[in-house]
Amino acid sequence: MARLARLALPGLPHCVLQQAVHGSQLVHDDADRTALLKSVHVAAERHQVAVWAYAIEARALHLVLCPSTAEGLGRMMQALGRLYVPGFNRRHGRTGALWAGRFRAAVVEPGGWLVQALVRVDRLGAWSDGEAAAWSSASHRLGQRRDPGLADPPEWWDLGNTPFERESVWRARLQQGLPPEVEAALARAVHGAWALGSPGFQAKLAATAGRPTVPRPAGRPAKAKRQEPVPN
Repeated sequence: MARLARLALPGLPHCVLQQAVHGSQLVHDDADRTALLKSVHVAAERHQVAVWAYAIEARALHLVLCPSTAEGLGRMMQALGRLYVPGFNRRHGRTGALWAGRFRAAVVEPGGWLVQALVRVDRLGAWSDGEAAAWSSASHRLGQRRDPGLADPPEWWDLGNTPFERESVWRARLQQGLPPEVEAALARAVHGAWALGSPGFQAKLAATAGRPTVPRPAGRPAKAKRQEPVPN
């Protein structure tokens, strides 16, 4: 079965996942994490992509990005590899690829689904004992530090009228987490390169992209019922 073309649409948020090749890690220490985060910001600025959230795990990089052009997302992720991987290989005496194939991405509907995506990424590998670790955007949104390379979507500003109100709301959202079905839907969309949102949003994207935006139902399609003749 042919591989679906990746959905990459300007002006819309995308949940992005880049994993390390099997048997390797993306980062080993804070020096690697610093270098990776700097590379993300440099690549994003170079290709006009807004970084709305990130989480750095040992074997995976999670991002919420909003490209301003159709080509921006792919070019940013290519640039990220060129910026980060050679230095990582030199530091750790290794050669060869670091990425486990191409990155995965799901287009996310603005509004409620985007907020859920931001919560998921801010929590990934970063939320422990009520405090955010330094290597996710959670610490930025909770006022623990300022990341000048991070942008805030309109949904963030709608959370409250003051920084204190927004940080308080966000802390509660992170502590609460996501319902299991929402967590599963987000993960499924990212891994499958699907669109995440309302049926209307998914249908509109399918018409724009010329490809399915949701998985087809499992099993064989139902047979059409035989039409009975209409009595005279």
